[in-house]
Amino acid sequence: MKNILSICLTLFTLSLSAAPIAQQADSAYNREDYGDAIRLYNEAIATEGPSTNLYYNLGNAYYRDNSLGKAILSYERALALDPSNEEAAINLNFVRTRIEDAPEDDSSFLSNLHRGIISNMSPNAWAWTALILFIILLSTVAVYIFSSNVTLRKAGFFGGIVMIFIFAYAIAIAYQTASAYKNHESAVVIVPTTNLSSAPRSTRGEKEKVVPIHEGTKVMIIDSLSTPDDPNVGKWYDVKINNSSRAWLNAADVERI
Repeated sequence: MKNILSICLTLFTLSLSAAPIAQQADSAYNREDYGDAIRLYNEAIATEGPSTNLYYNLGNAYYRDNSLGKAILSYERALALDPSNEEAAINLNFVRTRIEDAPEDDSSFLSNLHRGIISNMSPNAWAWTALILFIILLSTVAVYIFSSNVTLRKAGFFGGIVMIFIFAYAIAIAYQTASAYKNHESAVVIVPTTNLSSAPRSTRGEKEKVVPIHEGTKVMIIDSLSTPDDPNVGKWYDVKINNSSRAWLNAADVERI
């Protein structure tokens, strides 16, 4: 009887080890072993390649493990791969409400509208949409050139002009969504608190201290500077928050999306 139990246990262990890493991570998450789930999801991303679902699941594991900054970072990466991942967007917006002293969003109406349009489809879907719009554009040009009907020629002419702008916008979105994951201009604070500084060096008095920002805050990286003469910090980022406040922060306190 003991031999049978030993064999069954061995077979069960082998089946777990043979399962895909992502599946092992799901199992760890379901049994609420979030630390192991985080390790396995990161391993799956490293070995199987990044995917919007893996980053979404990783974000959930980080949130359950009370790692707010890493959770937001993972959701941002999930959306960079596929802006139409509605679950990742919902969770990201929820977790952002947990940021301490979160900066107010000062994005313009047009910027928010643009983001809303982008989130409707995946990068591949936008590429196909741009192709379809190009075919429609060619059709309007053909109508204008070959039609003998004046009304149709006018429709082809003005329709073609409109289609040029729509096609150009779709191409821009397709390119933006396709390259978003490789664009590392944004970063997320991953430490509980970091201080923005008016100079790329460790704060040397209240005059240089701008304002503290907290874990999960998203920043836009404008420039970077290595500071070998600073014993405490090796590298600084020149960042913007909400396209307005600009200062320097310790590069070690953030992680690029």
